Amino acid sequence: IANLIGGAVEGNPSALVTHPSKIEEGSKGSITFLSNPKYEHYVYSTLASVVIVSDSFNPTKPVNPTLIRVKDVYGSLGMLLNHFNHSEVLQKGISDLAQIDPACLIDESASVGHYAVIMKESEIGAGSRIYPHSFIGSNVKIGKDCTIYPGVTIYNDCIIGDGCIIHANAVIGSDGFGFSKHQNAYVKIQQVGNAVLHSNVEIGAGTVIDRATMGSTIIEEGVKLDNLIQIAHNVRIGKNSAIAAQSGIAGSTKIGENVILGGQVGLAGHIEIADNVTIQAKSGLASSEKRKGAKLYGYPALDYGNYLKAYAVFKRLPELLARIAELEKKLNEKENKPD
Repeated sequence: IANLIGGAVEGNPSALVTHPSKIEEGSKGSITFLSNPKYEHYVYSTLASVVIVSDSFNPTKPVNPTLIRVKDVYGSLGMLLNHFNHSEVLQKGISDLAQIDPACLIDESASVGHYAVIMKESEIGAGSRIYPHSFIGSNVKIGKDCTIYPGVTIYNDCIIGDGCIIHANAVIGSDGFGFSKHQNAYVKIQQVGNAVLHSNVEIGAGTVIDRATMGSTIIEEGVKLDNLIQIAHNVRIGKNSAIAAQSGIAGSTKIGENVILGGQVGLAGHIEIADNVTIQAKSGLASSEKRKGAKLYGYPALDYGNYLKAYAVFKRLPELLARIAELEKKLNEKENKPD
């Protein structure tokens, strides 16, 4: 394990590992990690057999488990967990219960599960896995080594790059929210574009990415989307950006590279977010943010530091109001006091 994650062993090099665990729930045979200093006290009491720690960790008490010291605890943990396969392994090959149009092109190393439906002229790349009950429309292109989990729907003409993971019940390429008002009724504007996911994108369960009205909704390489996110038509999300659950991005908004959005962030349509911007959870933004690396918080969003200063005042408003009322009372009494 130490060789696998590039670490150095401190303690018993023959410790047996059978499963991962949280540090507070460690048991014999488990391997865990210590990254956040708030959890340091557990390293002295955990029953885990092995703990991954930082090179800089300096214990203040005796430690029973074997330690593996690494430069990057979270990165090493990620490498290790890839070797503990938690998901059900899809049977190799194409199920007899799948419904696949004869005009499809499916690589012989790809796998397709029970009751999956793949419509005409779609392509599935080498090593990709299509789990049961997924629907893939016509003329869809899915690259190499993708994982499409159960219940995923991918509409016509969408493109999925290599190494993408799409979790259960996500929808790729549904119609954008496009209507025009005509005589007090809404008339649908046909959405004739598509949605494009570049390589190594991961889409959470229940997330929806709308197709473009014209052109493409684009999710660039390395983007990670959490569960239950709405990405509207003609949005573009830059490389290696990450968005947490229940966020919503309105139409035609452009998000730069390495942007981080916390949970329940809302972005208005037709705005631009620069590279490396961070927006805290539950924030809302109705105008463009073109300063690279800006940190925003609140609704409407302000600079992170300014928001915290404003909030420090806001939470004291009842007290401040009472003090102002008392001062006004004393001032009135002084002004009305006879000479």
